Amino acid sequence: MGVDTPSIADAAATALADARARIRTGELTGPTSGLAPGFAQANLVILPGSYALDFLRFCVRNPKPCPILEVTDTGSPHPGALSPEADLRTDLPRYRVFEDGSLVDEPTDVSRYWRDDLVSFLLGCSFTFEWALAAAGLPLAHQRQRVNVPMFVTDRRCTGAGPFEGPLVVSMRPFIPDDIARAVEISSRFPAMHGGPIHVGDPAELGITDLGAPDFGDPVEIEPGEVPVFWACGVTPQAVVVEARPPLAIFHAPGHMFITDRPHAEFDSQEKAS
Repeated sequence: MGVDTPSIADAAATALADARARIRTGELTGPTSGLAPGFAQANLVILPGSYALDFLRFCVRNPKPCPILEVTDTGSPHPGALSPEADLRTDLPRYRVFEDGSLVDEPTDVSRYWRDDLVSFLLGCSFTFEWALAAAGLPLAHQRQRVNVPMFVTDRRCTGAGPFEGPLVVSMRPFIPDDIARAVEISSRFPAMHGGPIHVGDPAELGITDLGAPDFGDPVEIEPGEVPVFWACGVTPQAVVVEARPPLAIFHAPGHMFITDRPHAEFDSQEKAS
């Protein structure tokens, strides 16, 4: 009798458990694009409860950059719907901590900042649809060049809610013209992960003056003939918080996401329809 080989699902679950354990111990502190293939990733926003309702309104009014996946109970660091055994204080590779709108720390563990009044928001992340782009054979420049995806603050303003208002942030991935329609179609299948791009082509139309100098992440080399394609980005709340200035706000470091227990396919409208 032959020895049973692990299923693809079992192998993916093992890779997720390994990635989360390495993140929790501080061994893995880098960007998560392409990490734990098969599982959706999420942006993280943690705010005092007194700001939570206004931020929820902000997300509802700005669903492209801030698609809500889960809102935790007040004081709980455990995302019961997406990953009940995970701990949002330790299970991201790197965080950014703001006090009164100023960046004060970029730790790998935020347990010392935790308070009983904090509410965590998990927002959809474009790293999830990157899996589908790669599966379709569309090359991702930042993965190929082994850097973080570039992100830019635009001159477009979000719809405000209470103290939360500010600029839209976008992520950028270049493609050759023949691949753009497929990239649009594939990413549009993931509305909970920012959906399709908001702009294709001239970055000046978004107020971006230099693609070689992203506000977050790393620059990527754009090959001759490639065209920049821009998606709404979950780093938008980090730009907005500078203007809102809450006493405490905790985020993922750009590109250093929370990896959920939920398969990518659960967020693919094409899979749901089949």
